[in-house]
Amino acid sequence: MDSIVNPVSRENKNTMFTVLSSHRRRYVLYACNQAEGSTTLSAVAEQVAAWEYDKPIAEITSTERKRIYTSIQQHHLSKLVEAGLVTVEGDKLTTTETARRLDLYLEIVPEKNIPWAVYYLGLAVIGGFSLGFAHVGWLPDAMSVLVVSLLLVSVLAVSASAHLVDSNRMRFDSSEVPAELDADDSS
Repeated sequence: MDSIVNPVSRENKNTMFTVLSSHRRRYVLYACNQAEGSTTLSAVAEQVAAWEYDKPIAEITSTERKRIYTSIQQHHLSKLVEAGLVTVEGDKLTTTETARRLDLYLEIVPEKNIPWAVYYLGLAVIGGFSLGFAHVGWLPDAMSVLVVSLLLVSVLAVSASAHLVDSNRMRFDSSEVPAELDADDSS
């Protein structure tokens, strides 16, 4: 896992978690990265409004745009600047190197899913019991230790592949929509 800041510094991690706890600040980062690092506050506000109101930029009203613009300018921008994720020069926003390297290291778990760590723990428990039962002969004859082991390795390989795809989707890159909005669409 790439580190955002000094991995030893708990304070820096806490600051990053706090900054990223707001969906609007995450959306600002997505919008800036979508613009390849540098854009205007107006363009960011329009894009964030489009995501939040779930409509194309062309259909955003001036009231909706202004509400988002004001919120970003007065509340969220300072937190992104303080965290070292964005620099501001007038109306121009530029993501820092830290923001460009920023992967979402908080696992976003949709309501109907379980965290990967819990999933893997469950797999390990089931695998351990299955191997134990196979070893002592409590499973049918067709289920030897070798067969159980092959099944467990197959399930682990498929799970790891799914985890890799999911992790790659959860990045602050220049994708069209923020990962959390894309995750909502798939449920």
